[in-house]
Amino acid sequence: MAFLPILRLIVLIATTVFAVIVLGISAHLTSLSEEFLGGYFVFAAMAIAAAALTMITLPAMIGIDFIRRGAFTSMVLVELVWVFVLWVLWISAAGLTAQEQQSVFGEGNSCNYVNTDLATACHEFSAIEAFSFLAWIVLMGYNITLLVYAIIGANRGNKTWTSSVADGLLTPRGDTVPVTPMSTGGGAAPSMQYPPQQQQPQWTGQSNHTPMTAQV
Repeated sequence: MAFLPILRLIVLIATTVFAVIVLGISAHLTSLSEEFLGGYFVFAAMAIAAAALTMITLPAMIGIDFIRRGAFTSMVLVELVWVFVLWVLWISAAGLTAQEQQSVFGEGNSCNYVNTDLATACHEFSAIEAFSFLAWIVLMGYNITLLVYAIIGANRGNKTWTSSVADGLLTPRGDTVPVTPMSTGGGAAPSMQYPPQQQQPQWTGQSNHTPMTAQV
């Protein structure tokens, strides 16, 4: 299998795992904040939204690509746009989490609190921030790589934007030696010249010598 399909599968599976982790932690943090603060954090809602969209769409993209070739969800152009949207959501969630953690717990806090709920919330802030940054880095790296391969394939005359990564049309192609077919149509066949054959002398049975007549 080529490099790009393997990279795609690894990235989509890894990001889905990150999304499951972030969704669980964000949901628990939201329940704690609603219990003790009577509300929820904006970054937690953003993380839940990014994780939910990731969990719904990325496994669907993997499954549809295995089941059916040529689906619009597997097109390079669609995948580029959607992956871009996802990593923008993830970087937004990570940035909001880092900002909120600094304002609530202070910079460089080690989360050493006597209150277990407060210590748990502090650790969950850090976990959401870390996995959100990981999802952003992985998706953005794959997005850039796919864009580069698509541009290279388009410059080589391949229909990369409407093809899928599994088609193998994005990988660089080696140089091939062109084979010129023989003309079989109306064109004139190439003339073949052979060396002239030496003609053997032909004897007609007649002698060139004039018979001599006896003179009396």
